[in-house]
Amino acid sequence: MKLGQLMFALAFITTGCTSTTSGTTSSITTTSSATATSSTTTTAASNPTSITFAFTGDVLSHTPLIDQAKRTAIANSTTEIQLDYDFRPMFLDIKPLVSGVDIAVCHLETPIAPDGKELSTYPFFGVPKEITTAIADAGFDRCSTASNHAYDRGNDGIDATVNALLTTGVEQSGMARTPEEIEPRIFTVRGIKLCHLSYTFSYNGLTMPDETKWRSAIINTQRILRDAKRARELGSQATIVSMHWGTEKESAANSMQTSIADELTASGLVDLIVGHHAHVVQPTKQVNGIWVMYGLGNVLSNLPTDERWPINSQDAVIATTSLTISSSGKAVFEKPVMHPTWVDKTHGWVIRDVQKSLQSITTSQGLARELELSLGRTTQVLGDFISPYQSLP
Repeated sequence: MKLGQLMFALAFITTGCTSTTSGTTSSITTTSSATATSSTTTTAASNPTSITFAFTGDVLSHTPLIDQAKRTAIANSTTEIQLDYDFRPMFLDIKPLVSGVDIAVCHLETPIAPDGKELSTYPFFGVPKEITTAIADAGFDRCSTASNHAYDRGNDGIDATVNALLTTGVEQSGMARTPEEIEPRIFTVRGIKLCHLSYTFSYNGLTMPDETKWRSAIINTQRILRDAKRARELGSQATIVSMHWGTEKESAANSMQTSIADELTASGLVDLIVGHHAHVVQPTKQVNGIWVMYGLGNVLSNLPTDERWPINSQDAVIATTSLTISSSGKAVFEKPVMHPTWVDKTHGWVIRDVQKSLQSITTSQGLARELELSLGRTTQVLGDFISPYQSLP
């Protein structure tokens, strides 16, 4: 077991969750209503009836991050892996936590620029494909990709995003290169069949032609329930729904979020809801017996924390939970545990694991103060969901 995995295991022990162990692997097979599409491997835990998960909020590659990734790539040009942009150092601090679970899921909000085309950022994103290299290197297995920016670079941008993720071994839900690809797909982890669905509230005013509306997925409760029902028919034992929703800058869930969450969780077809888009942390609640994480914040971004954006747009959480299938076949997700993160712009847009960094002897007094303030803001929203972090002896 790696050091990072041991630290993660200690956190799980305090909440009754099952942690990951090394040395064994299991096949993850992916199937859709049309055909089998892929097969990958992941770390497996010793208990065949339990799976550990980690979820993060928005990954937004703004211009300063891209410039930093370019500088890092130039500085590391003599290393074995040659990259035009190197985002990997930004994820290093959270890598032990992310890589220590069976399935880690991020939200990639910005599409990848098509090959041979110029990069772009706000308001119409087309970012370097190397961000997917960093996502994979950090240990993420999947990303949700339906967002208000999904169609920023049109069909070519969607194709480039899906291709870049798959090239690095990361699966995704929320974008499609073919009509079949947007349909519910089942993937199996250590004998448990799962489905991951992804939807967004809009495309920022851009309109997809009728003949290609299958390229992504707009939030519509009837459509979501239809997809979730189809997932059940395909054999899904647990269906996870990623929702790009909410009011930007608002820490409280809005009426649209709460209404949709109530309808979805009451259906008996959805087992976990994971939210993002507000760019700040929002509450987590149990609705009709189902955990709803309304908003996980920006795990990586460069939103200006001045009069335009609140300081808590640098705050986020990595949500961990475990899934057990009961003897009756019911999917049971444990109460999520929230691990606060903070984007450290001063030191290269590093995603800080807040509690781990606060206990590090190398953390400066100034950085510690920023981390304490971030932890306080996040705790105010999430309360006892915050991880009871324990350092190693």
